[in-house]
Amino acid sequence: METTFELSYALDTFYFLICGAFVMWMAAGFAMLEAGLVRSKNTTEILTKNIALYAIASIMYMICGYYIMYGGAGIFLDGIMGDGATGVAEDAATYAPSADFFFQVVFVATAMSIVSGAVAERMKLWAFLAFTVVMTGFIYPMEGSWTWNGASVFGMYTLGDLGFSDFAGSGIVHMAGASAALAGVLVLGARKGKYTKDGKINAIPGCNLPLATLGTFILWMGWFGFNGGSVLATATVESANAVAVVFMNTNMAAAGGGVAALLLARVLFGKADLTMALNGALAGLVAITAEPSTPTPLQATIFGAIGGVLVVFSILSLDKMKIDDPVGAISVHGVVGLLGLLLVPITNDGSSFSGQIIGALTIFVWVFATSMVVWLALKATMGIRVSEQEEYEGVDVSECGLEAYPDFTTSK
Repeated sequence: METTFELSYALDTFYFLICGAFVMWMAAGFAMLEAGLVRSKNTTEILTKNIALYAIASIMYMICGYYIMYGGAGIFLDGIMGDGATGVAEDAATYAPSADFFFQVVFVATAMSIVSGAVAERMKLWAFLAFTVVMTGFIYPMEGSWTWNGASVFGMYTLGDLGFSDFAGSGIVHMAGASAALAGVLVLGARKGKYTKDGKINAIPGCNLPLATLGTFILWMGWFGFNGGSVLATATVESANAVAVVFMNTNMAAAGGGVAALLLARVLFGKADLTMALNGALAGLVAITAEPSTPTPLQATIFGAIGGVLVVFSILSLDKMKIDDPVGAISVHGVVGLLGLLLVPITNDGSSFSGQIIGALTIFVWVFATSMVVWLALKATMGIRVSEQEEYEGVDVSECGLEAYPDFTTSK
């Protein structure tokens, strides 16, 4: 019996770590997607933000984030106690506690990556990194403790008791990141030239669509770890079958979202819009993240397709409202993240629509309100927006001192 348990422990820990590595690889996907969808003069700063935010998220989650979210005492100085199968009760989680920390920290970084693209091309680098410290060390861990750790919301109610369910984070990760991004965009304002006084919307195309497409495929691949790892085990027949279902449904939702967005773009614009197809695939992934284990493959495809359609209309609507989001992050992760939560009760009878709505409101109000306070504080102290001249020349030069494509662009 002990040998069987140790083998199960080893397999589950290894699977958990590999899935965490897949999710970490999503950081590269976000970096490539955002770098492809911004103008070339802002590429270096985007890449700098993405690698720096991942590092900061890892450190802040070690220092205080994990403790706030799960009460993981002892991480900062002594490591996570209890590693190793020896002495672990068989009814406990059959993976190393440090593997759980690693898996959780890459989720924190994912939430922060969503903010990066939405505020691109006009935010000061150091203001963004200062916000990253607060978001990953406090704002995200607090709402995470209410959702995945089951803590009561300021002693008022417990989301799990209300019927709230979010399997891998449509709301907890994606909508949370989008809520922080929305607050930042509202404080920051639109890029110069994006909207005219007469109400015209000027398209500002990205510089490298092959790079954006590569980023989308990296994210698509990484999402198998994002959703699949959330099964938390794979060493039994039941858990292995559950992992297979999650992988299958994750893939089908992305496919449905990409095709639906592409078809809708053809109807609306008369052309096959690649950026809408990319965001449609990502929207499908976000939509299925809240519950990838209970739908049938056809349902998963339909859910993804609904997300793909919704994201197109959301991007167009936010533009009309003069909310400037260069990469569509708020629509993909926020609007469709909410959709994902609302789809859960259709296939999961352990959840309720009322619980999902209350949970979504709790996440949005907390993250949006606290983020707004932090953004306004940063604006009042160090400032969050580059000057008009720096924006015109590109933030690569003013913030990083070098260009991503020096042979093709110049700041002079």
